[in-house]
Amino acid sequence: MAVSRRALLKGGFTVTAMTALGATAAPIAVGEVKAAARPRIYTCAEWDARPASGTVTVLNRKPTYIVVHHTAGGNSSDLSLAHAFEISRSIQDFHMDGRGWLDSGQQLTNSRGGHVTEGRHRSVEVLDRGTRHVQGAHVADHNSEAIGIENEGLYSSVDVTPQLWDSLVRLVAYIAQQYGISPSNIRGHRDFNATECPGTVLYGRLGELRDEVAAILGVAPVAAQRSWPLLKPGDESTKVLAAQHLLRDRDLDVKADGVFGASTFAAVRALAGANKVAYEPCYASHTADESGFVGVTTWPLLVRDVRAGDTGEAAKAAQVLMSARGLRYATVDTRTWQDLLA
Repeated sequence: MAVSRRALLKGGFTVTAMTALGATAAPIAVGEVKAAARPRIYTCAEWDARPASGTVTVLNRKPTYIVVHHTAGGNSSDLSLAHAFEISRSIQDFHMDGRGWLDSGQQLTNSRGGHVTEGRHRSVEVLDRGTRHVQGAHVADHNSEAIGIENEGLYSSVDVTPQLWDSLVRLVAYIAQQYGISPSNIRGHRDFNATECPGTVLYGRLGELRDEVAAILGVAPVAAQRSWPLLKPGDESTKVLAAQHLLRDRDLDVKADGVFGASTFAAVRALAGANKVAYEPCYASHTADESGFVGVTTWPLLVRDVRAGDTGEAAKAAQVLMSARGLRYATVDTRTWQDLLA
């Protein structure tokens, strides 16, 4: 979803071309990194995985992104290795029997006890070589460029266990080292699809994760990542009100009251369907319907340039956000919308 280069009419700065994910940093040069120790990863054979029902695709390229997920399942107090194996089997069963996939969708799984298991077959073997990429099924439209880690639990309102966090840091550092991936390309599932995953709390810690990985690799910390906010049923805010005005600008029947209710959900879902937006929920367990969430795939369909003196619903949306932050722009373009929504 590239945005063309355009200058603001007033204000003295230019918006450069970018995607909804933000600029992609250059990969780490081999000589710049310290050695990140290989964590213990239990293979499919060790946790008694079912055979894949088809041929696992191995791409002749490295992945670009490391994507953090949560399973959206229960936050178990069982931190044992046996429980980690049980979770891996449960995920594989759901993915193969419930979703009809050939194997587990994610390449790796991290339990609340900090035990890392292989997800899709061949993922550990290929990761250790560091030159190719096992294609999974965990980020719609981006599986050819992303390696995914499912973290056991639901992190919408509670934090991860210390064991899970420490294990995640070590695992991500090893993956980044193996593939030369910049810490700036450590992302959450919601950076690609409109989903709660990996949970608001864990997603909020991704900056910390990038910094800790950068420290292990001996590279400079990375700047904060630019993205779009996630809105979902029950939210009440000026961002919701702005989204409702923008939906009305697209001739969708929504009341502009700042409350994310059923009509807003239905309008977003209709917009996504009309534009053939790929919808993928949190992958590892049964979750609530997220097809009407406003997120990274929705905002670019809604926003458009607004200039001083414009009237209509899009102008109202911009004014709502500017007034809330005490700001004023001559032109509100894509990057300015992201700043206002940050």
